[in-house]
Amino acid sequence: MPTLLVAGTASHAGKSTVAAGLCRLLADRGVDVAPFKAQNMSTNARAVPRATGDGFGEVGVSQYVQARAARVAPTTDHNPVLLKPQGGGESQLLLDGRAVADVAAGRYYDDHWHRARDVAAAAHARLAADHDLVVAEGAGSIAEINLHHRDLSNVETPRFARESDAVGIVIVADIERGGVFAAVVGTLELVPDDLQELVCGVVITKFRGDPSLLDSGLDALESRTGVPVLGVLPYDDPGLPEEDSVSLPRSGTVRGDDDGRADETGVLVVVPRLPHIANYTDLGPLESLPGVRVAYRALDASLDDADAVVIPGTKNSVDDLLALHAHDFGGRLRDFSGPVVGLCGGYQLLGERLTNAALEGTGDDDVVEGLGLLPVETRFDEEKRVVATRLRIDAADGPLGRVRDTVDGYEIHQGRTRATEPVETPFAPVDGDPTAALGAARGRVVGTYLHGLFENRAVRESFVGSLFESNGETWVDASDEVETPYDRAAALVARMDVDALLDAVGVDAD
Repeated sequence: MPTLLVAGTASHAGKSTVAAGLCRLLADRGVDVAPFKAQNMSTNARAVPRATGDGFGEVGVSQYVQARAARVAPTTDHNPVLLKPQGGGESQLLLDGRAVADVAAGRYYDDHWHRARDVAAAAHARLAADHDLVVAEGAGSIAEINLHHRDLSNVETPRFARESDAVGIVIVADIERGGVFAAVVGTLELVPDDLQELVCGVVITKFRGDPSLLDSGLDALESRTGVPVLGVLPYDDPGLPEEDSVSLPRSGTVRGDDDGRADETGVLVVVPRLPHIANYTDLGPLESLPGVRVAYRALDASLDDADAVVIPGTKNSVDDLLALHAHDFGGRLRDFSGPVVGLCGGYQLLGERLTNAALEGTGDDDVVEGLGLLPVETRFDEEKRVVATRLRIDAADGPLGRVRDTVDGYEIHQGRTRATEPVETPFAPVDGDPTAALGAARGRVVGTYLHGLFENRAVRESFVGSLFESNGETWVDASDEVETPYDRAAALVARMDVDALLDAVGVDAD
């Protein structure tokens, strides 16, 4: 079946949003559409069923989101090659969702790239056989001429897709950065010769103001390049999770409550900006709530104004723990009187110690002392746990408030955590071993391996409600919306000439 590649002039140009919006818009128009990204680099991942075997594997969060937007079940075929940066110039390489090696960039291309291409081509072939259209997302810029001979997402995808059916390429360019016309002209000039004829249009994103001011420039652009401009999309954030490293929150960043503008109202959740922070999209559901601000702060920053602290996931628990010690974060956290929540790697950091630490970190130490707020310890081993998880949570009155419910999420972690003394365990598996160490709580501190905790409404409402209650206020979540982020992304891309894209690849839609 045909493939439409959403490529870009640069990272963070809006490719993921355009791809997700197209998936939802076309699915609603009766097209059986599937997302695809041959190779992704991200520390924000999701656990999904493996398309090539039993169990679960990892995909970048954008492909998970795009599959949901397309109304199809996410699998590892949607992102068959994933690189997860883990420090020291290395990334963990995952093929078909499973970790196969820790590689430096040069060794990846020398030792693993051809195998990765075969895996990506096979995944694309399966999707193309099962769906009417594959909406593929490029990576970074399609104009990286130093990478054209080994660019899976931008160059190889249309090549192996063209072997069996029609392919179209749309170029996405971000006008907010400035120089959009030069970026588009330069990108079109540098697209590989054999792919030039596949470029069917340009989309300009993140425009603020009166679009008629662009008319003369758009006419000149089309005249110069011969490529039609299919739309100018206004600056808008549909609320989709971010995954590109350009979107990684900087120290001091405040998100949430009226589009991220910081003020003195509501409650403040502080998140330490770990050097190897991962799956920070876990905080997204809190950022979207009225009256809630989420601040990403340097490790030596004050916690005095915080209402709660959430320690997020990390791709390198050992090195991040050493960084926290170097800035005496543990001392300030022990003096902090509000709720503390550790998610996955953050849960490990809150324990008494990490053992077999050399397997995880870049140093030689076998044992690294933890922050000491929970009586648990974590031992690292070679086996990585990747699984979707359903838990029962029973928290009568603690850091998450008062919540009793069944919650869904996923686990992605390398390391096993056990209690060193009796400790409250508010998380119990719905199925499986009831004694499994899925989390622990003591006083104002709780930790859990469950990613996606705050995506569960009962948990986030209880947590935020208890923070307001501690301030002598009452919080009411008035944020219910019928329209989802997927629908908002679809409404955004509907401003494009979508029919021209479909005509370019020979797809009929209602």
